[in-house]
Amino acid sequence: MAIDKKSVNGRGALDQIPNRFLQRSYGVVHQEGVDAVELEESDNATRFIDSFPRSIINKVDSADLPFSWSLNPYQGCEHGCSYCYARPTHEYWGYSAGLDFERVILLKRNAPELFKARLRDGRWTGEPVNISGVTDPYQPRERVERLTRRILEIALDHGQPIQLITKNALVLRDLDVLTSMAELRLVQVAISLTTLNEDLRRVLEPRTSTGAKRLQAMAELSSAGVPIMAMIAPIIPALNEPEIPLLLRSAAEAGAHSASYTVLRTNGAVKPVFESWLHRHFPDRAAKVMAQTKDLHGGTMNDSVVGRRMRGTGVYAANIHRLFRVLHERYFKGRTAPTFDRTLFNGQRSGQLDLFA
Repeated sequence: MAIDKKSVNGRGALDQIPNRFLQRSYGVVHQEGVDAVELEESDNATRFIDSFPRSIINKVDSADLPFSWSLNPYQGCEHGCSYCYARPTHEYWGYSAGLDFERVILLKRNAPELFKARLRDGRWTGEPVNISGVTDPYQPRERVERLTRRILEIALDHGQPIQLITKNALVLRDLDVLTSMAELRLVQVAISLTTLNEDLRRVLEPRTSTGAKRLQAMAELSSAGVPIMAMIAPIIPALNEPEIPLLLRSAAEAGAHSASYTVLRTNGAVKPVFESWLHRHFPDRAAKVMAQTKDLHGGTMNDSVVGRRMRGTGVYAANIHRLFRVLHERYFKGRTAPTFDRTLFNGQRSGQLDLFA
């Protein structure tokens, strides 16, 4: 159950969700009084905590995902998407998957150095690495920290292929590096495009770029020769599902070479976060959203079975898949992305960027 009992402006989660690994939880129990208000306001500020992991490239063993290695410069994400499947990962660090996930951000300070060391390990063969498999590498703090940019510079210098996924137009800041990587067939960028309804985006993904800015990012990256894919994810019944045709057409017009999708699933602690958010912002259709989401997953809000959890099962899931396939053929026919050139990988120092290492 929720602890704070009161929504927090500018956040996706409304509550602190108890950590399943901890016997005790904390939160504001009573909202009345000046002291309680001051506590709530100070608690709403984002905290950034330095962390120094021992490794940064992680092996991914999942048939659902189109990559085998991932790298996450940040733990937690200030974007605050209520549906985010990565929320439960915060519990392993001793935090809540609710408000903590978006207001307690761990900065992996040594991520660039660990990345460079891994590339120079003689056992590494230059397989493509996905940034980021869990939290957005271009969340707001990246504007200051520049961890993602430094990693991209190292990748360029070593001929290391990179897949990148984000929903933040801040990616355009690194257009110079991405363009250089694209010229060598070393990068592919996926932009998450969830909705073009700004009223929905504002509450669903409160600290992300607008849909219009994401389309602009697609257009500018594509014009510069950077391969772009649109991620229509997640598809949420009765919320952004009706936008599927518009989202695909808009992405194609912005220069994307292809598109993919996943359907909503509320794994672990995501379920109470999303349901609380849903009842607060869309009480008129909450029952419908939940019923249709359950219809996608055999009667539950989540399916953890590899091979079906991302797309769902049953008649409703088949209808979504059929619609997506037909529209994808219409808007993206004949478009392809260049394959990575793995022959350029060099685990030793190889370029001018080493002068600044």
